[in-house]
Amino acid sequence: MGRWRAPDQPGSQYITPEGAERLKVELEHLWRVERPAVTQAVSEAAAQGDRSENAEYTYGKKRLREIDRRVRFLRQRLDGMVIVSTVPADDERVFFGAWVTLEDTAGQIRELRLVGPDEFDMNPAYLSMDSPLGRALLGRRIADEIRIALPNGEQQYSIIQVRYSAV
Repeated sequence: MGRWRAPDQPGSQYITPEGAERLKVELEHLWRVERPAVTQAVSEAAAQGDRSENAEYTYGKKRLREIDRRVRFLRQRLDGMVIVSTVPADDERVFFGAWVTLEDTAGQIRELRLVGPDEFDMNPAYLSMDSPLGRALLGRRIADEIRIALPNGEQQYSIIQVRYSAV
């Protein structure tokens, strides 16, 4: 068996203005603050002599590669992103950016916001639109029933409310 693997399916290209700002801030910090500091540390470590046994030099070069990889990723990702800052015409359906109130079969109520794959970690109430539940919610209306297959069985949700925050 070879090393070739099918490429990951790229995530959705939608992002909220807050998510885009967070990625831009991260990119700016990596490029303007962290990378110059690591470059300076690598330069100082290289000046100490034998690089083969110099842990600071080896770690610094590794960290520099990590920073460069993340910077490339962020630049490519931000170039292709669509910043969604408007409320859809049909605000009773679930689309990107919607706050959705769900009730499960046990009667527990959860409120989730449908966001892009680059920002669901910003808040515990954020749900990636690429997740199974996120994909099942897209286009649904209030009172629609949703069934999701989970490893421990099927889960059913009912949409109680859909709202959009003013941008």
